[in-house]
Amino acid sequence: MSQSKVEPTSSPEDAGEGTRPPAGRGWLDRYFHISQRGSTVGREVRGGVTTFMAMAYILLLNPLLLSVEDVNGDTLSATAVVTATALAAGVTTLLMGIVGKVPLALAAGLSVSGVLATQVVPSMTWPQAMGMCVIYGVVIMLLVITGLREKIMNAIPMGLKHAITIGIGLFVAMIGLEKAGFVGPGAEGGPPVTLGVGNQLVGWPVFAFCITLLAMFMLLARNIPGAILIGIGVGTVFSLAVTQIYDLSDKDWGLASPEIPSALVSSPDFSLFGQIEFGGYAALGATTVTMIVFTLVLAGFFDAMATIIAVGQEAKLADSKGRMPGLNKALLIDGAGGAIGGATSASGQTVFIESASGVGEGARTGLSATVTGLIFTAMLLFTPLAQVVPGEVAAAALVVIGAMMMQNARHVDWQDRSVAIPVFLTAVLMPFTFSIVNGVAAGVIAYTAIKLAQGKWREPGLFMWLLTALFIFNFAFNDVGH
Repeated sequence: MSQSKVEPTSSPEDAGEGTRPPAGRGWLDRYFHISQRGSTVGREVRGGVTTFMAMAYILLLNPLLLSVEDVNGDTLSATAVVTATALAAGVTTLLMGIVGKVPLALAAGLSVSGVLATQVVPSMTWPQAMGMCVIYGVVIMLLVITGLREKIMNAIPMGLKHAITIGIGLFVAMIGLEKAGFVGPGAEGGPPVTLGVGNQLVGWPVFAFCITLLAMFMLLARNIPGAILIGIGVGTVFSLAVTQIYDLSDKDWGLASPEIPSALVSSPDFSLFGQIEFGGYAALGATTVTMIVFTLVLAGFFDAMATIIAVGQEAKLADSKGRMPGLNKALLIDGAGGAIGGATSASGQTVFIESASGVGEGARTGLSATVTGLIFTAMLLFTPLAQVVPGEVAAAALVVIGAMMMQNARHVDWQDRSVAIPVFLTAVLMPFTFSIVNGVAAGVIAYTAIKLAQGKWREPGLFMWLLTALFIFNFAFNDVGH
Protein backbone atom coordinates (compact mmCIF):
# COMPACT_ATOMS: atom_id res chain seq x y z
CA MET A 1 0.00 0.00 0.00
CA SER A 2 1.45 3.33 -1.01
CA GLN A 3 3.05 5.45 1.66
CA SER A 4 3.19 8.64 -0.42
CA LYS A 5 2.17 11.88 1.18
CA VAL A 6 -1.43 12.99 1.17
CA GLU A 7 -2.84 16.46 1.23
CA PRO A 8 -1.98 18.59 4.29
CA THR A 9 -5.59 18.74 5.41
CA SER A 10 -5.60 14.96 5.81
CA SER A 11 -2.11 14.55 7.20
CA PRO A 12 -1.15 17.38 9.54
CA GLU A 13 1.77 15.68 11.17
CA ASP A 14 2.97 13.56 8.23
CA ALA A 15 2.04 15.55 5.15
CA GLY A 16 3.84 18.66 6.18
CA GLU A 17 4.74 20.25 9.50
CA GLY A 18 4.35 23.65 7.92
CA THR A 19 0.61 23.51 8.43
CA ARG A 20 0.02 24.68 12.00
CA PRO A 21 -3.09 25.35 14.03
CA PRO A 22 -4.08 28.97 14.54
CA ALA A 23 -2.08 30.87 17.16
CA GLY A 24 -3.59 30.95 20.61
CA ARG A 25 -4.72 27.32 20.67
CA GLY A 26 -3.89 25.36 23.80
CA TRP A 27 -1.07 22.85 23.97
CA LEU A 28 -3.56 19.98 23.86
CA ASP A 29 -4.99 21.27 20.61
CA ARG A 30 -1.54 21.84 19.13
CA TYR A 31 -0.17 18.44 20.12
CA PHE A 32 -3.11 16.37 18.86
CA HIS A 33 -3.98 18.66 15.92
CA ILE A 34 -7.57 18.81 17.14
CA SER A 35 -8.62 21.98 15.28
CA GLN A 36 -6.79 20.95 12.12
CA ARG A 37 -8.86 17.80 11.95
CA GLY A 38 -12.11 19.61 12.56
CA SER A 39 -12.73 18.31 16.05
CA THR A 40 -13.02 19.63 19.59
CA VAL A 41 -11.77 18.46 22.97
CA GLY A 42 -15.34 17.61 23.96
CA ARG A 43 -15.85 15.41 20.91
CA GLU A 44 -12.55 13.62 21.52
CA VAL A 45 -13.40 12.89 25.15
CA ARG A 46 -16.88 11.69 24.21
CA GLY A 47 -15.42 9.54 21.43
CA GLY A 48 -12.85 8.01 23.79
CA VAL A 49 -15.51 7.07 26.34
CA THR A 50 -17.74 5.62 23.60
CA THR A 51 -14.90 3.49 22.24
CA PHE A 52 -14.19 2.10 25.69
CA MET A 53 -17.86 1.27 26.23
CA ALA A 54 -17.95 -0.53 22.88
CA MET A 55 -14.90 -2.71 23.58
CA ALA A 56 -14.98 -3.13 27.37
CA TYR A 57 -16.32 -6.64 26.82
CA ILE A 58 -12.74 -7.76 26.15
CA LEU A 59 -12.13 -7.61 29.91
CA LEU A 60 -14.63 -10.47 30.19
CA LEU A 61 -13.98 -12.40 27.00
CA ASN A 62 -10.20 -12.60 27.09
CA PRO A 63 -10.11 -14.50 30.42
CA LEU A 64 -12.82 -16.78 29.00
CA LEU A 65 -10.81 -17.55 25.87
CA LEU A 66 -7.62 -18.15 27.84
CA SER A 67 -9.29 -20.43 30.40
CA VAL A 68 -7.68 -23.60 29.09
CA GLU A 69 -4.99 -25.91 30.40
CA ASP A 70 -1.51 -25.84 28.93
CA VAL A 71 0.58 -28.90 28.14
CA ASN A 72 1.34 -29.31 31.87
CA GLY A 73 -2.30 -28.97 32.91
CA ASP A 74 -1.78 -25.48 34.36
CA THR A 75 -4.33 -22.68 33.91
CA LEU A 76 -4.09 -18.90 34.23
CA SER A 77 -5.74 -17.11 37.15
CA ALA A 78 -8.89 -15.41 35.84
CA THR A 79 -8.36 -12.39 38.10
CA ALA A 80 -4.75 -12.05 36.95
CA VAL A 81 -5.83 -12.28 33.29
CA VAL A 82 -8.37 -9.47 33.81
CA THR A 83 -5.60 -7.33 35.30
CA ALA A 84 -3.24 -8.21 32.46
CA THR A 85 -5.94 -7.47 29.86
CA ALA A 86 -6.67 -4.04 31.32
CA LEU A 87 -2.97 -3.21 31.70
CA ALA A 88 -1.95 -4.21 28.18
CA ALA A 89 -4.97 -2.47 26.62
CA GLY A 90 -4.27 0.68 28.61
CA VAL A 91 -0.57 0.84 27.73
CA THR A 92 -0.93 0.08 24.01
CA THR A 93 -3.92 2.40 23.52
CA LEU A 94 -2.10 5.22 25.30
CA LEU A 95 0.87 4.65 22.97
CA MET A 96 -1.42 4.81 19.95
CA GLY A 97 -3.02 8.01 21.20
CA ILE A 98 0.05 9.88 22.43
CA VAL A 99 2.60 8.66 19.87
CA GLY A 100 0.46 7.58 16.92
CA LYS A 101 -2.00 10.49 17.39
CA VAL A 102 -4.86 8.59 15.74
CA PRO A 103 -8.27 7.57 17.20
CA LEU A 104 -7.47 3.85 17.40
CA ALA A 105 -7.80 1.71 20.52
CA LEU A 106 -6.09 -1.64 21.09
CA ALA A 107 -6.79 -4.66 23.30
CA ALA A 108 -6.27 -8.40 23.30
CA GLY A 109 -7.13 -9.70 19.84
CA LEU A 110 -9.80 -12.41 19.92
CA SER A 111 -8.21 -14.12 16.93
CA VAL A 112 -4.79 -14.15 18.60
CA SER A 113 -6.23 -15.42 21.89
CA GLY A 114 -8.13 -18.09 19.98
CA VAL A 115 -4.92 -19.28 18.29
CA LEU A 116 -3.10 -19.36 21.63
CA ALA A 117 -5.83 -21.30 23.40
CA THR A 118 -6.59 -23.88 20.73
CA GLN A 119 -3.36 -24.37 18.83
CA VAL A 120 -0.39 -23.09 20.81
CA VAL A 121 -1.00 -23.92 24.48
CA PRO A 122 -1.81 -27.62 23.92
CA SER A 123 1.80 -27.99 22.76
CA MET A 124 3.60 -25.82 25.34
CA THR A 125 3.31 -23.99 28.64
CA TRP A 126 1.55 -20.64 29.06
CA PRO A 127 4.85 -18.76 29.62
CA GLN A 128 6.20 -20.26 26.39
CA ALA A 129 3.00 -19.30 24.55
CA MET A 130 3.30 -15.72 25.77
CA GLY A 131 6.90 -15.78 24.61
CA MET A 132 5.50 -16.62 21.17
CA CYS A 133 3.40 -13.45 21.39
CA VAL A 134 6.52 -11.39 22.04
CA ILE A 135 8.23 -13.04 19.06
CA TYR A 136 5.34 -12.42 16.68
CA GLY A 137 5.11 -8.81 17.85
CA VAL A 138 8.81 -8.27 17.12
CA VAL A 139 8.37 -9.94 13.71
CA ILE A 140 5.57 -7.52 12.81
CA MET A 141 7.65 -4.55 13.94
CA LEU A 142 10.57 -5.73 11.79
CA LEU A 143 8.23 -6.20 8.81
CA VAL A 144 7.04 -2.62 9.18
CA ILE A 145 10.52 -1.17 9.68
CA THR A 146 12.04 -3.02 6.71
CA GLY A 147 9.13 -2.33 4.38
CA LEU A 148 8.40 -6.04 3.87
CA ARG A 149 4.87 -5.48 5.17
CA GLU A 150 3.74 -4.02 1.87
CA LYS A 151 5.34 -6.79 -0.18
CA ILE A 152 3.71 -9.51 1.92
CA MET A 153 0.34 -7.77 1.82
CA ASN A 154 0.54 -7.52 -1.96
CA ALA A 155 1.61 -11.17 -2.32
CA ILE A 156 -1.47 -12.61 -0.60
CA PRO A 157 -4.60 -12.37 -2.80
CA MET A 158 -7.30 -10.07 -1.50
CA GLY A 159 -9.82 -12.89 -1.52
CA LEU A 160 -7.70 -14.95 0.89
CA LYS A 161 -7.25 -11.92 3.15
CA HIS A 162 -11.03 -11.63 3.42
CA ALA A 163 -11.29 -15.41 3.86
CA ILE A 164 -8.96 -15.30 6.85
CA THR A 165 -11.18 -12.72 8.56
CA ILE A 166 -14.35 -14.66 7.66
CA GLY A 167 -12.88 -17.93 8.90
CA ILE A 168 -11.64 -16.43 12.15
CA GLY A 169 -15.12 -14.98 12.65
CA LEU A 170 -16.69 -18.42 12.27
CA PHE A 171 -14.00 -19.92 14.49
CA VAL A 172 -14.59 -17.36 17.25
CA ALA A 173 -18.36 -17.90 16.97
CA MET A 174 -17.87 -21.66 17.30
CA ILE A 175 -15.82 -21.13 20.46
CA GLY A 176 -18.62 -18.96 21.88
CA LEU A 177 -21.32 -21.51 21.07
CA GLU A 178 -19.26 -24.32 22.60
CA LYS A 179 -18.34 -22.35 25.73
CA ALA A 180 -22.02 -21.56 26.31
CA GLY A 181 -23.13 -25.16 25.89
CA PHE A 182 -25.31 -24.23 22.91
CA VAL A 183 -23.51 -26.84 20.83
CA GLY A 184 -21.62 -29.92 21.98
CA PRO A 185 -20.14 -33.21 20.79
CA GLY A 186 -22.64 -35.68 19.42
CA ALA A 187 -23.16 -39.17 20.76
CA GLU A 188 -21.15 -42.06 19.36
CA GLY A 189 -22.50 -42.97 15.97
CA GLY A 190 -24.32 -39.63 15.67
CA PRO A 191 -23.34 -36.27 14.19
CA PRO A 192 -19.96 -34.87 15.35
CA VAL A 193 -21.64 -31.71 16.66
CA THR A 194 -25.16 -31.39 18.00
CA LEU A 195 -27.45 -28.87 19.65
CA GLY A 196 -26.76 -28.62 23.37
CA VAL A 197 -26.79 -32.02 25.10
CA GLY A 198 -28.48 -34.85 23.24
CA ASN A 199 -29.84 -32.37 20.68
CA GLN A 200 -31.61 -30.38 23.40
CA LEU A 201 -30.90 -27.09 25.14
CA VAL A 202 -30.87 -27.74 28.87
CA GLY A 203 -30.40 -25.44 31.85
CA TRP A 204 -30.58 -21.79 32.84
CA PRO A 205 -27.01 -20.98 31.68
CA VAL A 206 -27.87 -21.78 28.07
CA PHE A 207 -31.08 -19.77 28.39
CA ALA A 208 -29.06 -16.83 29.74
CA PHE A 209 -26.78 -17.16 26.70
CA CYS A 210 -29.78 -17.05 24.35
CA ILE A 211 -31.28 -14.01 26.12
CA THR A 212 -27.94 -12.20 25.93
CA LEU A 213 -27.37 -13.06 22.28
CA LEU A 214 -30.83 -11.89 21.23
CA ALA A 215 -30.43 -8.67 23.23
CA MET A 216 -27.11 -7.91 21.50
CA PHE A 217 -28.47 -8.56 18.02
CA MET A 218 -31.55 -6.42 18.69
CA LEU A 219 -29.43 -3.54 19.99
CA LEU A 220 -27.01 -3.83 17.07
CA ALA A 221 -29.91 -3.78 14.61
CA ARG A 222 -30.97 -0.46 16.13
CA ASN A 223 -27.38 0.87 15.98
CA ILE A 224 -27.23 1.38 19.74
CA PRO A 225 -23.69 2.41 20.84
CA GLY A 226 -22.12 -0.13 23.19
CA ALA A 227 -24.63 -2.81 22.16
CA ILE A 228 -22.35 -5.69 23.14
CA LEU A 229 -21.61 -4.26 26.58
CA ILE A 230 -25.29 -3.45 27.20
CA GLY A 231 -26.23 -6.98 26.13
CA ILE A 232 -23.74 -8.41 28.60
CA GLY A 233 -25.33 -6.23 31.28
CA VAL A 234 -28.81 -7.54 30.42
CA GLY A 235 -27.63 -11.14 30.50
CA THR A 236 -25.78 -10.64 33.78
CA VAL A 237 -28.80 -9.12 35.53
CA PHE A 238 -30.96 -12.00 34.26
CA SER A 239 -28.38 -14.55 35.46
CA LEU A 240 -28.12 -12.98 38.90
CA ALA A 241 -31.91 -13.02 39.21
CA VAL A 242 -32.41 -16.67 38.26
CA THR A 243 -29.46 -17.72 40.43
CA GLN A 244 -31.11 -16.12 43.46
CA ILE A 245 -34.64 -17.29 42.67
CA TYR A 246 -33.74 -20.92 41.95
CA ASP A 247 -30.72 -21.10 44.28
CA LEU A 248 -28.34 -22.16 41.52
CA SER A 249 -24.72 -23.10 42.26
CA ASP A 250 -21.49 -23.55 40.33
CA LYS A 251 -22.64 -27.08 39.46
CA ASP A 252 -25.65 -25.64 37.63
CA TRP A 253 -23.50 -23.15 35.71
CA GLY A 254 -21.14 -24.60 33.17
CA LEU A 255 -18.31 -22.18 33.99
CA ALA A 256 -18.90 -20.13 37.15
CA SER A 257 -21.95 -19.00 39.08
CA PRO A 258 -22.56 -15.22 38.87
CA GLU A 259 -22.09 -13.52 42.21
CA ILE A 260 -22.12 -9.92 43.35
CA PRO A 261 -18.60 -9.16 44.65
CA SER A 262 -18.11 -8.06 48.24
CA ALA A 263 -16.17 -5.03 46.98
CA LEU A 264 -16.06 -3.22 43.64
CA VAL A 265 -12.44 -2.12 44.05
CA SER A 266 -9.45 -4.37 44.69
CA SER A 267 -5.69 -4.37 44.25
CA PRO A 268 -4.54 -5.43 40.78
CA ASP A 269 -3.11 -8.94 40.45
CA PHE A 270 0.16 -8.56 38.55
CA SER A 271 1.27 -12.14 39.17
CA LEU A 272 1.33 -12.96 35.45
CA PHE A 273 3.41 -9.93 34.48
CA GLY A 274 6.73 -11.00 32.98
CA GLN A 275 5.83 -14.71 33.02
CA ILE A 276 7.36 -15.46 29.61
CA GLU A 277 9.83 -18.05 28.35
CA PHE A 278 11.70 -18.29 25.06
CA GLY A 279 13.17 -21.75 25.54
CA GLY A 280 11.80 -25.26 25.22
CA TYR A 281 10.69 -24.89 21.59
CA ALA A 282 13.21 -27.43 20.28
CA ALA A 283 10.93 -30.36 21.10
CA LEU A 284 8.25 -28.94 18.80
CA GLY A 285 10.49 -28.74 15.76
CA ALA A 286 11.49 -25.76 13.63
CA THR A 287 8.58 -26.18 11.20
CA THR A 288 5.97 -26.22 13.94
CA VAL A 289 7.43 -23.17 15.66
CA THR A 290 7.62 -21.33 12.34
CA MET A 291 4.01 -22.18 11.56
CA ILE A 292 2.82 -21.02 14.97
CA VAL A 293 4.59 -17.67 14.62
CA PHE A 294 3.30 -17.32 11.06
CA THR A 295 -0.26 -18.04 12.20
CA LEU A 296 -0.03 -15.46 14.98
CA VAL A 297 1.29 -12.91 12.49
CA LEU A 298 -1.63 -13.72 10.18
CA ALA A 299 -4.13 -13.44 13.03
CA GLY A 300 -2.82 -10.08 14.23
CA PHE A 301 -1.19 -8.29 11.32
CA PHE A 302 -3.61 -8.51 8.41
CA ASP A 303 -6.65 -7.79 10.52
CA ALA A 304 -4.89 -4.75 11.97
CA MET A 305 -4.11 -3.38 8.53
CA ALA A 306 -7.73 -3.62 7.38
CA THR A 307 -9.04 -2.17 10.65
CA ILE A 308 -6.65 0.79 10.68
CA ILE A 309 -7.54 1.72 7.12
CA ALA A 310 -11.29 1.23 7.70
CA VAL A 311 -11.35 3.43 10.81
CA GLY A 312 -9.03 5.95 9.17
CA GLN A 313 -11.43 6.30 6.25
CA GLU A 314 -14.37 6.67 8.60
CA ALA A 315 -12.49 9.45 10.41
CA LYS A 316 -11.68 11.14 7.07
CA LEU A 317 -7.96 10.60 7.73
CA ALA A 318 -7.39 8.22 4.81
CA ASP A 319 -7.71 9.02 1.13
CA SER A 320 -9.45 6.91 -1.52
CA LYS A 321 -6.37 4.70 -1.88
CA GLY A 322 -6.20 3.96 1.83
CA ARG A 323 -3.28 6.27 2.57
CA MET A 324 -3.47 7.96 5.93
CA PRO A 325 -1.16 9.94 8.21
CA GLY A 326 1.02 7.88 10.50
CA LEU A 327 0.01 4.51 8.98
CA ASN A 328 3.42 2.93 9.49
CA LYS A 329 3.61 4.39 12.99
CA ALA A 330 0.21 2.90 13.82
CA LEU A 331 1.26 -0.49 12.45
CA LEU A 332 4.50 -0.33 14.41
CA ILE A 333 2.57 0.32 17.64
CA ASP A 334 0.21 -2.51 16.75
CA GLY A 335 3.22 -4.80 16.40
CA ALA A 336 4.56 -3.58 19.72
CA GLY A 337 1.16 -4.53 21.13
CA GLY A 338 1.94 -8.18 20.41
CA ALA A 339 5.11 -7.96 22.50
CA ILE A 340 3.43 -5.96 25.27
CA GLY A 341 0.54 -8.42 25.39
CA GLY A 342 2.96 -11.31 25.69
CA ALA A 343 5.00 -9.62 28.43
CA THR A 344 1.85 -9.02 30.49
CA SER A 345 0.34 -12.47 29.68
CA ALA A 346 -2.70 -10.80 28.15
CA SER A 347 -2.23 -12.21 24.62
CA GLY A 348 -1.28 -10.08 21.62
CA GLN A 349 -2.87 -6.64 21.41
CA THR A 350 -4.36 -5.40 18.17
CA VAL A 351 -6.46 -2.50 16.88
CA PHE A 352 -10.19 -2.96 17.49
CA ILE A 353 -12.81 -2.16 14.87
CA GLU A 354 -14.90 -0.80 17.77
CA SER A 355 -12.69 2.29 17.47
CA ALA A 356 -15.13 3.27 14.73
CA SER A 357 -17.80 3.84 17.38
CA GLY A 358 -15.73 6.66 18.86
CA VAL A 359 -15.12 8.06 15.41
CA GLY A 360 -18.87 8.04 14.92
CA GLU A 361 -19.12 10.31 17.97
CA GLY A 362 -16.75 12.80 16.33
CA ALA A 363 -13.29 11.54 17.39
CA ARG A 364 -10.55 12.42 14.90
CA THR A 365 -7.32 12.51 16.91
CA GLY A 366 -5.16 10.61 19.35
CA LEU A 367 -6.79 12.40 22.27
CA SER A 368 -9.78 10.06 22.08
CA ALA A 369 -7.46 7.03 22.16
CA THR A 370 -5.68 8.57 25.13
CA VAL A 371 -9.00 8.85 26.97
CA THR A 372 -9.81 5.22 26.15
CA GLY A 373 -6.38 4.12 27.36
CA LEU A 374 -6.77 6.00 30.64
CA ILE A 375 -10.13 4.32 31.30
CA PHE A 376 -8.66 0.88 30.61
CA THR A 377 -5.84 1.68 33.03
CA ALA A 378 -8.35 2.75 35.68
CA MET A 379 -10.09 -0.62 35.29
CA LEU A 380 -7.07 -2.22 36.98
CA LEU A 381 -8.78 -1.32 40.25
CA PHE A 382 -12.20 -2.70 39.26
CA THR A 383 -11.34 -6.31 38.35
CA PRO A 384 -14.01 -7.74 40.75
CA LEU A 385 -16.66 -6.51 38.30
CA ALA A 386 -15.54 -9.11 35.77
CA GLN A 387 -16.36 -11.91 38.21
CA VAL A 388 -20.03 -10.94 38.20
CA VAL A 389 -20.51 -11.95 34.57
CA PRO A 390 -21.05 -15.68 33.96
CA GLY A 391 -19.03 -17.24 31.16
CA GLU A 392 -22.16 -18.22 29.23
CA VAL A 393 -23.21 -14.56 29.03
CA ALA A 394 -19.76 -13.41 27.95
CA ALA A 395 -19.69 -16.17 25.32
CA ALA A 396 -22.60 -14.52 23.51
CA ALA A 397 -20.30 -11.64 22.58
CA LEU A 398 -18.00 -14.08 20.78
CA VAL A 399 -20.87 -15.12 18.54
CA VAL A 400 -21.75 -11.49 17.83
CA ILE A 401 -18.15 -10.61 17.00
CA GLY A 402 -18.03 -13.61 14.70
CA ALA A 403 -21.16 -12.43 12.92
CA MET A 404 -19.65 -8.98 12.45
CA MET A 405 -16.44 -10.44 10.99
CA MET A 406 -18.56 -12.38 8.48
CA GLN A 407 -19.44 -9.09 6.80
CA ASN A 408 -16.18 -9.41 4.86
CA ALA A 409 -17.93 -12.04 2.72
CA ARG A 410 -19.52 -9.22 0.72
CA HIS A 411 -16.09 -8.31 -0.69
CA VAL A 412 -15.49 -11.77 -2.19
CA ASP A 413 -16.06 -12.37 -5.91
CA TRP A 414 -18.09 -15.57 -5.58
CA GLN A 415 -18.45 -15.85 -9.38
CA ASP A 416 -14.71 -16.44 -9.77
CA ARG A 417 -14.12 -20.07 -8.79
CA SER A 418 -10.37 -19.55 -8.48
CA VAL A 419 -11.24 -17.19 -5.62
CA ALA A 420 -14.49 -18.66 -4.27
CA ILE A 421 -13.17 -22.20 -3.70
CA PRO A 422 -10.05 -21.20 -1.69
CA VAL A 423 -12.14 -18.70 0.29
CA PHE A 424 -14.72 -21.38 1.05
CA LEU A 425 -12.10 -23.89 2.21
CA THR A 426 -10.29 -21.32 4.34
CA ALA A 427 -13.47 -20.12 6.02
CA VAL A 428 -15.16 -23.44 6.75
CA LEU A 429 -12.12 -25.50 7.76
CA MET A 430 -11.15 -23.10 10.54
CA PRO A 431 -14.24 -23.88 12.66
CA PHE A 432 -14.73 -27.44 11.31
CA THR A 433 -11.19 -28.51 12.23
CA PHE A 434 -10.92 -26.10 15.17
CA SER A 435 -7.68 -24.81 13.67
CA ILE A 436 -6.88 -21.50 12.01
CA VAL A 437 -3.68 -22.95 10.53
CA ASN A 438 -5.57 -25.75 8.76
CA GLY A 439 -7.97 -23.26 7.20
CA VAL A 440 -5.25 -20.95 5.92
CA ALA A 441 -3.21 -23.90 4.64
CA ALA A 442 -6.13 -25.40 2.72
CA GLY A 443 -6.96 -22.05 1.15
CA VAL A 444 -3.39 -21.37 0.03
CA ILE A 445 -2.90 -24.86 -1.42
CA ALA A 446 -6.26 -24.73 -3.24
CA TYR A 447 -5.51 -21.28 -4.66
CA THR A 448 -2.15 -22.22 -6.17
CA ALA A 449 -3.46 -25.59 -7.41
CA ILE A 450 -6.39 -23.96 -9.22
CA LYS A 451 -4.11 -21.36 -10.79
CA LEU A 452 -1.84 -24.19 -11.96
CA ALA A 453 -4.85 -25.98 -13.49
CA GLN A 454 -5.83 -22.76 -15.28
CA GLY A 455 -2.35 -22.43 -16.75
CA LYS A 456 -1.76 -19.31 -14.64
CA TRP A 457 0.94 -20.76 -12.39
CA ARG A 458 2.95 -17.53 -12.48
CA GLU A 459 0.05 -15.45 -11.12
CA PRO A 460 0.30 -16.49 -7.43
CA GLY A 461 3.93 -15.40 -7.23
CA LEU A 462 6.97 -16.89 -5.52
CA PHE A 463 5.80 -16.12 -1.98
CA MET A 464 2.51 -18.01 -2.41
CA TRP A 465 4.29 -21.04 -3.91
CA LEU A 466 6.73 -21.06 -0.99
CA LEU A 467 3.75 -20.97 1.39
CA THR A 468 2.14 -23.83 -0.50
CA ALA A 469 5.26 -25.96 -0.16
CA LEU A 470 5.50 -25.15 3.55
CA PHE A 471 1.85 -26.05 4.19
CA ILE A 472 2.10 -29.33 2.22
CA PHE A 473 5.18 -30.25 4.24
CA ASN A 474 3.28 -29.38 7.41
CA PHE A 475 0.32 -31.62 6.53
CA ALA A 476 2.65 -34.47 5.52
CA PHE A 477 5.08 -34.48 8.44
CA ASN A 478 3.73 -32.40 11.29
CA ASP A 479 0.58 -31.91 13.37
CA VAL A 480 0.62 -28.17 13.94
CA GLY A 481 -3.15 -27.86 14.25
CA HIS A 482 -3.34 -29.92 17.43
